[in-house]
Amino acid sequence: MTEVAFHFNVANQSAYICRLLRKAFVNGAKVVVVGPKGLLDELNSVLWTFSPTDFLPHCASDDDPDMVQKSPIVLLSSVCTVPLVGDTLLNLSEIVPEGFERYARLIEVVTLDDDDRHKARGRWRRYAEMGISLVRHEAQGAAT
Repeated sequence: MTEVAFHFNVANQSAYICRLLRKAFVNGAKVVVVGPKGLLDELNSVLWTFSPTDFLPHCASDDDPDMVQKSPIVLLSSVCTVPLVGDTLLNLSEIVPEGFERYARLIEVVTLDDDDRHKARGRWRRYAEMGISLVRHEAQGAAT
């Protein structure tokens, strides 16, 4: 069964996601990031610039299929569009992504925004209704 972890009270979403992705990359995980195109475009830019000493190889799901297969981080606008295999699914969308069960781990990042928190509570309830055990993490520090 997929392990679902919520990371709550994230003040700087892009920086927090980059740190999560760096940790996953260092540990050898393949991560598929699903979310709205605008947010993924922003994340793509931030992944190139968030650290002067780290490089996180990544690509978009519509890049060359060989690159998508080999990339440890794939940005995807819909889980259903491509049957990507990975260890971890990072959900930045407002809904429970279809097909999340294909992944060993799913991570939800929840900001301080009231609307984002409200939608996250709905996803939390949906996962709970499915019988999934949920893990709650609190983001640390005001600059997280």
